[in-house]
Amino acid sequence: MEMMCSDIFEVNEKKANQYTALCTLIAAGAAVLMWLLNILGFFIVDQHLMNVAMPIGVALFLLPTPMVRIWKWDERLLKYAIMGCFLLGIAILNSALTVQLVMAWACPLILSCHYYSPKLTHFTLIGVLLCLLGAMYIGLYFGVWDSNMMRSTDMIGNAAFRAAYIKAATAAGDNILLRVFNFYYIPRAVIAVVVYLICLTLSRRTHGLLKQQEEDNREKERIGAELHVATQIQTSLLPCVFPAFPEYEEFDIYASTNPAKEVGGDFYDFFLVDKDHLALVMADVSGKGVPAALFMMITKTLLKNVVQSGLSPKAALESVNNQLLENNEAGMFVTVWLGIYEISTGKLTAANAGHEYPAIKRADGLFELFRDKHGFVMGGMENVKYQEYELALHAGDVLFLYTDGVAEATDGNNQLYGTDRMLKALNRKPDASSKELLLALGADMERFVGEAMQFDDITMMALQVRK
Repeated sequence: MEMMCSDIFEVNEKKANQYTALCTLIAAGAAVLMWLLNILGFFIVDQHLMNVAMPIGVALFLLPTPMVRIWKWDERLLKYAIMGCFLLGIAILNSALTVQLVMAWACPLILSCHYYSPKLTHFTLIGVLLCLLGAMYIGLYFGVWDSNMMRSTDMIGNAAFRAAYIKAATAAGDNILLRVFNFYYIPRAVIAVVVYLICLTLSRRTHGLLKQQEEDNREKERIGAELHVATQIQTSLLPCVFPAFPEYEEFDIYASTNPAKEVGGDFYDFFLVDKDHLALVMADVSGKGVPAALFMMITKTLLKNVVQSGLSPKAALESVNNQLLENNEAGMFVTVWLGIYEISTGKLTAANAGHEYPAIKRADGLFELFRDKHGFVMGGMENVKYQEYELALHAGDVLFLYTDGVAEATDGNNQLYGTDRMLKALNRKPDASSKELLLALGADMERFVGEAMQFDDITMMALQVRK
Protein backbone atom coordinates (compact mmCIF):
# COMPACT_ATOMS: atom_id res chain seq x y z
CA MET A 1 0.00 0.00 0.00
CA GLU A 2 1.28 3.45 -0.87
CA MET A 3 2.35 5.78 1.92
CA MET A 4 -0.09 8.41 3.14
CA CYS A 5 0.46 12.09 2.33
CA SER A 6 1.51 12.91 5.93
CA ASP A 7 4.27 10.33 5.51
CA ILE A 8 5.19 11.86 2.16
CA PHE A 9 5.49 15.30 3.75
CA GLU A 10 7.57 13.89 6.59
CA VAL A 11 9.94 12.04 4.28
CA ASN A 12 10.24 15.06 1.98
CA GLU A 13 10.93 17.37 4.92
CA LYS A 14 13.79 15.17 6.09
CA LYS A 15 15.26 15.12 2.60
CA ALA A 16 14.77 18.89 2.27
CA ASN A 17 16.58 19.42 5.59
CA GLN A 18 19.48 17.32 4.33
CA TYR A 19 19.51 19.18 1.01
CA THR A 20 19.45 22.59 2.72
CA ALA A 21 22.26 21.52 5.04
CA LEU A 22 24.26 20.50 1.96
CA CYS A 23 23.62 23.91 0.39
CA THR A 24 24.80 25.69 3.53
CA LEU A 25 27.96 23.56 3.40
CA ILE A 26 28.52 24.81 -0.14
CA ALA A 27 27.92 28.37 1.10
CA ALA A 28 30.50 27.78 3.84
CA GLY A 29 32.98 26.60 1.22
CA ALA A 30 32.32 29.70 -0.91
CA ALA A 31 32.83 31.95 2.13
CA VAL A 32 36.13 30.23 2.98
CA LEU A 33 37.26 30.69 -0.64
CA MET A 34 36.43 34.41 -0.51
CA TRP A 35 38.31 34.68 2.77
CA LEU A 36 41.35 32.95 1.27
CA LEU A 37 41.28 35.10 -1.87
CA ASN A 38 41.13 38.22 0.28
CA ILE A 39 44.17 37.03 2.25
CA LEU A 40 46.01 36.49 -1.05
CA GLY A 41 45.16 40.02 -2.15
CA PHE A 42 42.54 39.35 -4.79
CA PHE A 43 40.01 41.48 -2.84
CA ILE A 44 40.56 44.83 -1.16
CA VAL A 45 38.36 44.23 1.88
CA ASP A 46 39.79 45.14 5.25
CA GLN A 47 41.53 42.03 6.59
CA HIS A 48 40.43 42.59 10.17
CA LEU A 49 36.83 42.90 9.03
CA MET A 50 37.06 39.63 7.11
CA ASN A 51 38.73 37.89 10.05
CA VAL A 52 35.73 38.76 12.22
CA ALA A 53 32.84 38.24 9.81
CA MET A 54 34.00 35.15 7.97
CA PRO A 55 34.49 32.77 10.97
CA ILE A 56 31.04 33.67 12.34
CA GLY A 57 29.36 33.30 8.94
CA VAL A 58 31.13 30.01 8.18
CA ALA A 59 30.22 28.63 11.62
CA LEU A 60 26.54 29.47 11.05
CA PHE A 61 26.67 27.82 7.61
CA LEU A 62 28.23 24.68 9.08
CA LEU A 63 25.78 24.42 11.97
CA PRO A 64 22.83 22.85 10.01
CA THR A 65 24.87 19.71 9.20
CA PRO A 66 25.20 18.49 12.81
CA MET A 67 21.72 19.81 13.58
CA VAL A 68 20.20 17.43 11.03
CA ARG A 69 21.87 14.50 12.80
CA ILE A 70 21.45 15.36 16.47
CA TRP A 71 18.21 17.37 16.58
CA LYS A 72 16.05 15.98 19.42
CA TRP A 73 13.21 18.48 19.57
CA ASP A 74 10.06 18.72 17.47
CA GLU A 75 11.04 17.69 13.94
CA ARG A 76 8.71 20.33 12.52
CA LEU A 77 10.89 23.07 14.04
CA LEU A 78 14.14 21.78 12.55
CA LYS A 79 13.55 23.42 9.17
CA TYR A 80 13.04 26.79 10.86
CA ALA A 81 16.26 26.38 12.85
CA ILE A 82 18.22 25.44 9.72
CA MET A 83 16.78 28.34 7.74
CA GLY A 84 17.51 30.68 10.66
CA CYS A 85 21.19 29.67 10.63
CA PHE A 86 21.34 30.26 6.89
CA LEU A 87 19.73 33.70 7.20
CA LEU A 88 21.98 34.79 10.07
CA GLY A 89 25.07 33.57 8.23
CA ILE A 90 24.17 35.62 5.16
CA ALA A 91 23.35 38.61 7.39
CA ILE A 92 26.79 38.49 9.04
CA LEU A 93 28.59 38.31 5.70
CA ASN A 94 26.32 40.95 4.17
CA SER A 95 27.11 43.26 7.09
CA ALA A 96 30.76 43.09 6.01
CA LEU A 97 30.17 42.98 2.25
CA THR A 98 27.05 45.09 1.88
CA VAL A 99 27.15 45.40 -1.91
CA GLN A 100 28.75 42.12 -3.02
CA LEU A 101 26.23 39.72 -1.43
CA VAL A 102 22.99 41.27 -2.61
CA MET A 103 21.91 38.19 -4.63
CA ALA A 104 22.66 35.83 -1.74
CA TRP A 105 19.32 36.75 -0.16
CA ALA A 106 17.44 34.91 -2.90
CA CYS A 107 19.04 31.59 -1.91
CA PRO A 108 17.01 30.98 1.32
CA LEU A 109 13.77 31.81 -0.48
CA ILE A 110 14.55 29.38 -3.29
CA LEU A 111 15.52 26.66 -0.82
CA SER A 112 12.22 27.09 1.02
CA CYS A 113 10.43 25.75 -2.09
CA HIS A 114 11.87 22.29 -1.42
CA TYR A 115 9.76 21.98 1.72
CA TYR A 116 6.42 22.51 -0.04
CA SER A 117 5.50 24.56 3.02
CA PRO A 118 3.98 28.03 2.48
CA LYS A 119 4.48 28.75 6.20
CA LEU A 120 8.23 28.25 5.88
CA THR A 121 8.30 30.50 2.82
CA HIS A 122 6.48 33.22 4.82
CA PHE A 123 9.00 32.78 7.66
CA THR A 124 11.91 32.99 5.22
CA LEU A 125 10.68 36.23 3.63
CA ILE A 126 10.23 37.87 7.04
CA GLY A 127 13.70 36.65 8.00
CA VAL A 128 15.21 38.01 4.77
CA LEU A 129 13.60 41.45 5.22
CA LEU A 130 14.64 41.75 8.88
CA CYS A 131 18.16 40.38 8.42
CA LEU A 132 18.71 42.53 5.32
CA LEU A 133 17.62 45.62 7.25
CA GLY A 134 19.92 44.78 10.15
CA ALA A 135 22.85 43.94 7.87
CA MET A 136 22.37 47.20 6.00
CA TYR A 137 22.64 49.42 9.06
CA ILE A 138 25.40 47.37 10.69
CA GLY A 139 27.26 47.59 7.41
CA LEU A 140 27.00 51.39 7.50
CA TYR A 141 29.25 51.41 10.54
CA PHE A 142 31.44 48.32 10.00
CA GLY A 143 31.17 46.92 6.48
CA VAL A 144 32.36 47.71 3.00
CA TRP A 145 29.85 50.30 1.84
CA ASP A 146 28.77 51.73 -1.47
CA SER A 147 30.54 55.04 -1.90
CA ASN A 148 27.56 56.38 -3.82
CA MET A 149 25.53 56.19 -0.64
CA MET A 150 28.22 57.60 1.62
CA ARG A 151 29.27 60.16 -1.03
CA SER A 152 32.87 59.51 -0.23
CA THR A 153 35.51 57.10 -1.49
CA ASP A 154 37.40 56.91 1.77
CA MET A 155 34.64 55.70 4.07
CA ILE A 156 36.50 52.55 5.15
CA GLY A 157 37.40 53.96 8.50
CA ASN A 158 36.35 52.73 11.93
CA ALA A 159 32.84 52.74 13.34
CA ALA A 160 33.37 55.92 15.39
CA PHE A 161 34.55 57.82 12.35
CA ARG A 162 31.56 56.62 10.33
CA ALA A 163 29.12 57.49 13.08
CA ALA A 164 30.51 61.02 13.21
CA TYR A 165 30.33 61.30 9.44
CA ILE A 166 26.72 60.15 9.36
CA LYS A 167 25.78 62.53 12.15
CA ALA A 168 27.46 65.45 10.44
CA ALA A 169 25.87 64.64 7.09
CA THR A 170 22.43 64.38 8.69
CA ALA A 171 22.93 67.74 10.43
CA ALA A 172 23.85 69.24 7.06
CA GLY A 173 20.57 68.00 5.56
CA ASP A 174 21.77 64.70 4.08
CA ASN A 175 19.97 62.01 6.09
CA ILE A 176 22.14 59.05 5.16
CA LEU A 177 20.12 56.55 7.21
CA LEU A 178 16.90 57.50 5.41
CA ARG A 179 18.58 57.66 2.02
CA VAL A 180 20.13 54.23 2.49
CA PHE A 181 16.73 52.85 3.46
CA ASN A 182 15.03 54.40 0.43
CA PHE A 183 17.65 53.73 -2.23
CA TYR A 184 19.38 50.62 -0.90
CA TYR A 185 16.94 48.65 1.21
CA ILE A 186 13.63 49.17 -0.60
CA PRO A 187 14.82 48.03 -4.08
CA ARG A 188 16.41 44.90 -2.61
CA ALA A 189 13.36 44.23 -0.46
CA VAL A 190 11.16 44.49 -3.56
CA ILE A 191 13.36 41.95 -5.35
CA ALA A 192 13.10 39.64 -2.32
CA VAL A 193 9.29 39.96 -2.34
CA VAL A 194 9.15 39.11 -6.05
CA VAL A 195 11.29 36.01 -5.48
CA TYR A 196 9.08 35.19 -2.48
CA LEU A 197 5.90 35.38 -4.55
CA ILE A 198 7.37 33.03 -7.16
CA CYS A 199 8.55 30.59 -4.49
CA LEU A 200 5.23 30.82 -2.65
CA THR A 201 3.35 29.95 -5.83
CA LEU A 202 5.54 26.90 -6.33
CA SER A 203 5.17 25.85 -2.70
CA ARG A 204 1.40 26.20 -2.70
CA ARG A 205 1.01 24.40 -6.01
CA THR A 206 3.17 21.47 -4.90
CA HIS A 207 1.51 21.43 -1.48
CA GLY A 208 -1.88 21.25 -3.20
CA LEU A 209 -0.70 18.42 -5.43
CA LEU A 210 0.46 16.45 -2.40
CA LYS A 211 -2.85 17.10 -0.65
CA GLN A 212 -4.61 15.74 -3.72
CA GLN A 213 -2.26 12.78 -3.65
CA GLU A 214 -3.25 12.26 -0.01
CA GLU A 215 -6.89 12.04 -1.01
CA ASP A 216 -6.03 9.73 -3.91
CA ASN A 217 -3.97 7.51 -1.63
CA ARG A 218 -6.78 7.30 0.90
CA GLU A 219 -9.16 6.35 -1.87
CA LYS A 220 -6.70 3.74 -3.14
CA GLU A 221 -6.33 2.34 0.36
CA ARG A 222 -10.10 2.15 0.69
CA ILE A 223 -10.43 0.43 -2.67
CA GLY A 224 -7.50 -1.85 -1.84
CA ALA A 225 -9.12 -2.87 1.42
CA GLU A 226 -12.40 -3.53 -0.35
CA LEU A 227 -10.63 -5.52 -3.06
CA HIS A 228 -8.91 -7.58 -0.37
CA VAL A 229 -12.29 -8.38 1.15
CA ALA A 230 -13.66 -9.09 -2.34
CA THR A 231 -10.77 -11.49 -2.96
CA GLN A 232 -11.53 -13.33 0.26
CA ILE A 233 -15.22 -13.47 -0.60
CA GLN A 234 -14.52 -14.72 -4.11
CA THR A 235 -12.07 -17.32 -2.84
CA SER A 236 -14.59 -18.53 -0.27
CA LEU A 237 -17.18 -18.99 -3.02
CA LEU A 238 -14.98 -21.52 -4.81
CA PRO A 239 -14.44 -25.03 -3.45
CA CYS A 240 -11.05 -24.83 -1.78
CA VAL A 241 -10.96 -27.69 0.74
CA PHE A 242 -9.05 -30.71 -0.53
CA PRO A 243 -9.52 -33.62 -0.62
CA ALA A 244 -12.99 -32.42 -1.57
CA PHE A 245 -14.96 -35.66 -1.03
CA PRO A 246 -12.89 -38.01 1.12
CA GLU A 247 -15.85 -40.35 1.50
CA TYR A 248 -15.76 -41.11 -2.24
CA GLU A 249 -13.03 -43.51 -3.31
CA GLU A 250 -14.23 -43.56 -6.92
CA PHE A 251 -12.55 -40.30 -7.95
CA ASP A 252 -10.04 -37.63 -6.98
CA ILE A 253 -10.56 -33.96 -7.86
CA TYR A 254 -8.37 -30.88 -7.47
CA ALA A 255 -8.64 -27.29 -8.77
CA SER A 256 -6.76 -24.00 -8.57
CA THR A 257 -7.17 -20.41 -9.77
CA ASN A 258 -4.73 -17.53 -10.03
CA PRO A 259 -6.37 -14.21 -10.95
CA ALA A 260 -4.39 -11.63 -12.92
CA LYS A 261 -5.77 -8.90 -10.62
CA GLU A 262 -7.04 -8.89 -7.06
CA VAL A 263 -10.25 -10.48 -8.26
CA GLY A 264 -10.87 -12.28 -11.51
CA GLY A 265 -13.48 -13.50 -13.93
CA ASP A 266 -12.39 -17.14 -14.12
CA PHE A 267 -14.09 -19.63 -11.89
CA TYR A 268 -14.42 -23.33 -11.35
CA ASP A 269 -16.99 -25.21 -9.36
CA PHE A 270 -17.80 -28.77 -8.42
CA PHE A 271 -20.61 -30.01 -6.21
CA LEU A 272 -22.77 -33.07 -5.66
CA VAL A 273 -26.16 -32.85 -7.32
CA ASP A 274 -27.11 -36.00 -5.45
CA LYS A 275 -25.17 -38.95 -4.04
CA ASP A 276 -24.44 -40.33 -7.51
CA HIS A 277 -23.92 -37.20 -9.62
CA LEU A 278 -21.02 -34.73 -9.48
CA ALA A 279 -21.36 -31.42 -11.35
CA LEU A 280 -18.20 -29.89 -12.86
CA VAL A 281 -17.98 -26.28 -14.06
CA MET A 282 -15.12 -24.37 -15.72
CA ALA A 283 -15.86 -20.81 -16.86
CA ASP A 284 -14.19 -17.62 -18.05
CA VAL A 285 -15.92 -14.22 -17.94
CA SER A 286 -14.98 -11.55 -20.46
CA GLY A 287 -12.87 -8.77 -19.00
CA LYS A 288 -10.90 -8.54 -15.76
CA GLY A 289 -11.19 -7.11 -12.29
CA VAL A 290 -14.28 -6.20 -10.28
CA PRO A 291 -16.87 -6.16 -13.13
CA ALA A 292 -15.79 -9.62 -14.27
CA ALA A 293 -15.80 -10.86 -10.66
CA LEU A 294 -19.37 -9.65 -10.11
CA PHE A 295 -20.53 -11.25 -13.35
CA MET A 296 -18.67 -14.41 -12.34
CA MET A 297 -20.50 -14.66 -9.01
CA ILE A 298 -23.86 -14.16 -10.69
CA THR A 299 -23.10 -16.83 -13.30
CA LYS A 300 -21.80 -19.30 -10.72
CA THR A 301 -24.85 -18.87 -8.52
CA LEU A 302 -27.29 -19.25 -11.41
CA LEU A 303 -25.54 -22.34 -12.76
CA LYS A 304 -25.49 -24.07 -9.41
CA ASN A 305 -29.16 -23.31 -8.80
CA VAL A 306 -30.38 -24.67 -12.14
CA VAL A 307 -28.15 -27.77 -12.03
CA GLN A 308 -29.27 -28.62 -8.51
CA SER A 309 -32.87 -28.24 -9.67
CA GLY A 310 -32.28 -31.23 -11.94
CA LEU A 311 -31.65 -29.65 -15.36
CA SER A 312 -29.27 -31.34 -17.76
CA PRO A 313 -26.08 -29.49 -18.88
CA LYS A 314 -27.75 -28.42 -22.13
CA ALA A 315 -30.88 -27.12 -20.43
CA ALA A 316 -28.88 -25.47 -17.65
CA LEU A 317 -26.75 -23.49 -20.09
CA GLU A 318 -29.79 -22.39 -22.09
CA SER A 319 -31.64 -21.26 -18.97
CA VAL A 320 -28.73 -19.35 -17.47
CA ASN A 321 -27.89 -17.77 -20.83
CA ASN A 322 -31.30 -16.10 -20.98
CA GLN A 323 -31.10 -15.04 -17.34
CA LEU A 324 -27.72 -13.39 -17.92
CA LEU A 325 -29.12 -11.37 -20.80
CA GLU A 326 -31.61 -9.67 -18.49
CA ASN A 327 -30.30 -6.16 -17.69
CA ASN A 328 -26.87 -6.99 -19.09
CA GLU A 329 -26.16 -3.39 -20.03
CA ALA A 330 -22.40 -3.91 -19.76
CA GLY A 331 -22.58 -6.46 -22.56
CA MET A 332 -20.50 -9.01 -20.68
CA PHE A 333 -20.41 -12.68 -21.61
CA VAL A 334 -18.95 -15.89 -20.27
CA THR A 335 -17.62 -19.13 -21.72
CA VAL A 336 -18.64 -22.24 -19.77
CA TRP A 337 -17.89 -25.92 -19.84
CA LEU A 338 -20.46 -27.82 -17.77
CA GLY A 339 -20.47 -31.54 -17.10
CA ILE A 340 -22.37 -33.94 -14.84
CA TYR A 341 -20.44 -37.06 -13.90
CA GLU A 342 -22.39 -40.15 -12.87
CA ILE A 343 -20.17 -41.71 -10.23
CA SER A 344 -21.62 -45.25 -10.31
CA THR A 345 -21.32 -45.74 -14.09
CA GLY A 346 -18.52 -43.32 -15.08
CA LYS A 347 -20.77 -41.62 -17.64
CA LEU A 348 -20.06 -37.93 -18.19
CA THR A 349 -22.71 -35.73 -19.82
CA ALA A 350 -21.38 -32.32 -20.86
CA ALA A 351 -22.10 -29.18 -22.89
CA ASN A 352 -19.72 -26.46 -24.01
CA ALA A 353 -20.65 -22.77 -24.35
CA GLY A 354 -17.65 -21.45 -26.27
CA HIS A 355 -15.07 -22.67 -23.77
CA GLU A 356 -11.65 -24.30 -24.28
CA TYR A 357 -11.52 -27.94 -25.35
CA PRO A 358 -11.02 -30.28 -22.38
CA ALA A 359 -8.05 -32.65 -22.29
CA ILE A 360 -8.51 -36.35 -21.54
CA LYS A 361 -6.01 -39.05 -20.64
CA ARG A 362 -7.09 -42.63 -20.90
CA ALA A 363 -5.64 -45.20 -18.49
CA ASP A 364 -3.22 -46.58 -21.06
CA GLY A 365 -2.53 -43.36 -22.99
CA LEU A 366 -1.48 -39.71 -22.81
CA PHE A 367 -3.35 -36.44 -22.55
CA GLU A 368 -5.05 -35.30 -25.73
CA LEU A 369 -7.48 -32.51 -26.52
CA PHE A 370 -11.07 -33.66 -26.85
CA ARG A 371 -12.60 -31.44 -29.53
CA ASP A 372 -16.16 -31.37 -28.29
CA LYS A 373 -19.17 -29.57 -29.70
CA HIS A 374 -18.83 -25.84 -29.15
CA GLY A 375 -21.83 -23.62 -28.62
CA PHE A 376 -22.13 -19.84 -28.48
CA VAL A 377 -20.91 -17.94 -25.41
CA MET A 378 -23.43 -17.27 -22.64
CA GLY A 379 -24.78 -13.74 -22.28
CA GLY A 380 -24.17 -12.94 -25.94
CA MET A 381 -27.45 -13.81 -27.65
CA GLU A 382 -30.92 -14.79 -26.52
CA ASN A 383 -32.40 -18.30 -26.88
CA VAL A 384 -29.16 -19.99 -27.91
CA LYS A 385 -29.40 -23.79 -28.23
CA TYR A 386 -26.58 -25.95 -26.90
CA GLN A 387 -25.64 -29.53 -27.66
CA GLU A 388 -24.81 -32.27 -25.19
CA TYR A 389 -22.41 -35.15 -25.58
CA GLU A 390 -21.51 -38.15 -23.45
CA LEU A 391 -18.17 -39.64 -22.47
CA ALA A 392 -17.42 -42.88 -20.67
CA LEU A 393 -14.69 -42.47 -18.04
CA HIS A 394 -13.00 -45.56 -16.65
CA ALA A 395 -10.52 -46.29 -13.88
CA GLY A 396 -7.23 -44.51 -14.60
CA ASP A 397 -8.78 -41.88 -16.87
CA VAL A 398 -8.17 -38.18 -16.14
CA LEU A 399 -10.25 -35.21 -17.28
CA PHE A 400 -8.41 -31.86 -17.36
CA LEU A 401 -10.30 -28.55 -17.63
CA TYR A 402 -8.77 -25.08 -17.90
CA THR A 403 -9.32 -21.49 -19.04
CA ASP A 404 -7.57 -19.71 -21.89
CA GLY A 405 -5.14 -18.11 -19.43
CA VAL A 406 -3.16 -21.37 -19.52
CA ALA A 407 -2.62 -21.56 -23.28
CA GLU A 408 -2.25 -17.77 -23.61
CA ALA A 409 0.37 -17.32 -20.89
CA THR A 410 3.10 -15.20 -22.48
CA ASP A 411 6.85 -14.98 -21.86
CA GLY A 412 9.08 -11.91 -22.17
CA ASN A 413 9.34 -12.39 -25.94
CA ASN A 414 5.54 -12.37 -26.36
CA GLN A 415 5.57 -16.09 -27.11
CA LEU A 416 2.47 -18.04 -26.09
CA TYR A 417 2.66 -21.08 -23.86
CA GLY A 418 0.11 -22.83 -26.07
CA THR A 419 -1.82 -26.07 -25.76
CA ASP A 420 1.06 -28.13 -27.16
CA ARG A 421 3.31 -27.16 -24.25
CA MET A 422 0.39 -27.69 -21.89
CA LEU A 423 -0.16 -31.25 -23.11
CA LYS A 424 3.57 -31.93 -23.03
CA ALA A 425 3.79 -30.76 -19.41
CA LEU A 426 0.76 -32.85 -18.45
CA ASN A 427 2.24 -35.93 -20.09
CA ARG A 428 5.50 -35.69 -18.14
CA LYS A 429 3.69 -37.17 -15.14
CA PRO A 430 0.63 -38.94 -16.55
CA ASP A 431 0.17 -41.09 -13.46
CA ALA A 432 0.38 -38.23 -10.94
CA SER A 433 -2.51 -37.35 -8.67
CA SER A 434 -4.82 -34.49 -9.64
CA LYS A 435 -3.05 -32.09 -7.27
CA GLU A 436 0.44 -33.12 -8.40
CA LEU A 437 -0.65 -32.75 -12.01
CA LEU A 438 -1.82 -29.15 -11.56
CA LEU A 439 1.18 -28.17 -9.46
CA ALA A 440 3.58 -29.58 -12.07
CA LEU A 441 1.78 -27.74 -14.87
CA GLY A 442 1.78 -24.50 -12.87
CA ALA A 443 5.52 -24.80 -12.22
CA ASP A 444 6.21 -25.43 -15.92
CA MET A 445 4.18 -22.33 -16.84
CA GLU A 446 6.12 -20.22 -14.32
CA ARG A 447 9.42 -21.35 -15.81
CA PHE A 448 8.18 -20.47 -19.28
CA VAL A 449 6.73 -17.07 -18.39
CA GLY A 450 9.67 -16.01 -16.21
CA GLU A 451 9.43 -12.36 -15.12
CA ALA A 452 6.74 -11.44 -17.67
CA MET A 453 3.52 -9.94 -16.32
CA GLN A 454 0.43 -12.14 -16.04
CA PHE A 455 -2.33 -10.65 -18.19
CA ASP A 456 -5.06 -13.26 -17.79
CA ASP A 457 -6.60 -15.35 -15.03
CA ILE A 458 -5.33 -18.93 -14.89
CA THR A 459 -7.73 -21.60 -13.68
CA MET A 460 -7.38 -25.40 -13.87
CA MET A 461 -9.22 -28.49 -12.62
CA ALA A 462 -8.47 -32.21 -12.88
CA LEU A 463 -10.79 -35.15 -12.23
CA GLN A 464 -9.05 -38.53 -11.85
CA VAL A 465 -11.19 -41.68 -11.96
CA ARG A 466 -9.92 -44.29 -9.51
CA LYS A 467 -12.36 -47.13 -10.00
